[in-house]
Amino acid sequence: MPTPIRSAVPLAGFVITLLGAVLFSTKAILVKLAFGATHTDALTLLTLRMVFSLPFYAGVALFMSSQKNNVRMTRPQWALVLLLGVLGYYVSSLLDFMGLQYVSAGLERLILFLYPSFVVFINAVFFKQRITGTQKWALLLTYLGIGIAYAGELTIDPGRHGLYLGSFLVFLCAITYSMYIAGSGKIIPLVGATKFTAYAMLAATAGIFGHFALVGHGELLASGRALWGYGLGLAIFSTVLPSFLISQGLKRIGANNVAIISGIGPISTIAQAHFFLREPIFAAQIGGTILVVFGVLLLSWKRPVAVAAAA
Repeated sequence: MPTPIRSAVPLAGFVITLLGAVLFSTKAILVKLAFGATHTDALTLLTLRMVFSLPFYAGVALFMSSQKNNVRMTRPQWALVLLLGVLGYYVSSLLDFMGLQYVSAGLERLILFLYPSFVVFINAVFFKQRITGTQKWALLLTYLGIGIAYAGELTIDPGRHGLYLGSFLVFLCAITYSMYIAGSGKIIPLVGATKFTAYAMLAATAGIFGHFALVGHGELLASGRALWGYGLGLAIFSTVLPSFLISQGLKRIGANNVAIISGIGPISTIAQAHFFLREPIFAAQIGGTILVVFGVLLLSWKRPVAVAAAA
């Protein structure tokens, strides 16, 4: 009787990771829908996202701190966790939401998906990690893909208001998020992934709330149920739920497999943008997306990677 062949990747881990990646990709769709249906701005929408996310991450932080095996962080570790949280989920998210006011959801996801290439550059410059030949080819494919997709966007709608500004804001988001990923890769082995994520998100929330208290438009928070509904949707379906799903995926199938499966993100965003936002799908976008995803897969293949939610 032949021995059954087991899958290299457990089905449960694959499904959990795939669902988490798809849910993360809905963020741009919900943000664009919120901008179209309400008169909100990026800061107000981001604040609502964190209002509804706060109880979940605060609960996780309290739970982790109450465990008997909890290891207290040192002052330098606290400083790094808080700094990375502000950079990764306050600065990056604000830049991303601002950029989405001007660019399509599909283009936003493609530009944001450049962050693994920036992580490679950061590790090479600051941590003296050599860029391999495979990584060089991966970087070339990734940037070639973005160029093709961007040229296609210009052809489809050359007069779109704020296209260059929006692209630049999302590009900055990818850079700041890559700093978060590179830094988290150094601190997570010391403090733990769940604990790090919870406290980093709390730090980001404090930064966002402080920003809103200084310059936010409080009247928009009471503008209607629709805006609160989008904030709740962003918090549950695009932030909290996928973050826990990806964490379970990392536990079940490992970081490399999670990185590879997460390559579905740009494809999922483009498909959702077409059906929910009526954004066109064109040949240059498809070709560019394939190159970007393939390039990122090469960067992730058979090497340790840090995987987290994208802004």
